[in-house]
Amino acid sequence: MTDVLDLQDVTIRRGTTTILDGVSWRIREGERWVVLGRNGAGKTTLLQVASGRMHPTGGSAELLGSRLGHVDVFELRPRIGLSSASLADKIPTGELVRDVVLTAAYGVTGRWREEYEELDETRAADLLRAFGVEHLAERYFGTLSEGERKRVQIARALMADPELLLLDEPAAGLDLGGREELVGALAELADDRRSPVLVLVTHHVEEIPPGFTHLLLLRDGRVHASGPIEEVLTAEQLSGAFGLDLVLDRHEGRWTARSASLA
Repeated sequence: MTDVLDLQDVTIRRGTTTILDGVSWRIREGERWVVLGRNGAGKTTLLQVASGRMHPTGGSAELLGSRLGHVDVFELRPRIGLSSASLADKIPTGELVRDVVLTAAYGVTGRWREEYEELDETRAADLLRAFGVEHLAERYFGTLSEGERKRVQIARALMADPELLLLDEPAAGLDLGGREELVGALAELADDRRSPVLVLVTHHVEEIPPGFTHLLLLRDGRVHASGPIEEVLTAEQLSGAFGLDLVLDRHEGRWTARSASLA
């Protein structure tokens, strides 16, 4: 099985602060990963490395068979889909939703003079339909609800048919209904063998969709535990990662966690 991502002893420092400390992580074809940890654990920074947008201070990072520092990242990045709050902030609020998705074919935000083929137009429409937002195609991105924006961003991240799809807290800011709609859409994506390798970053076990196969637990910039989700996602491991005595429950493929003092 081919490695899609291979990080070895990756360290990220900013001044005197160590954000990631000796992180080793390997992802293979067909896997669906969840990265879980409390705020400040290093999850978003880890995704910046995995997307080729940040180089390690120490260690090595290989993405899709190419090592960072020895490859043109502008050729590599189109093969990696990314949905994140920082990327969403770069999308013009006055951009039509169909163009938000379409412009990902060129890896840009904001349509200008580039031209698109009919195949691109069709793919953008199909992706909007797949995430239930095709009726918003002629709306401006800035007029959408938070839940609608999240689904449009994921459609955009898939536009270039990436080999690796990274989702940085896609359910953040959603109400219960919006979260459940998104979790359902991600479960369908995880179940589709044609989908790219998936990595979902979150700090809530309730946001983990059915169908995800592996889990990376981070604590204070280090790997606390990593492996098949059925083995790693336990009350003991979760409590250690979050520094709190937690009770973990599972029902019909979904998890919930709460403080043991409230159990």
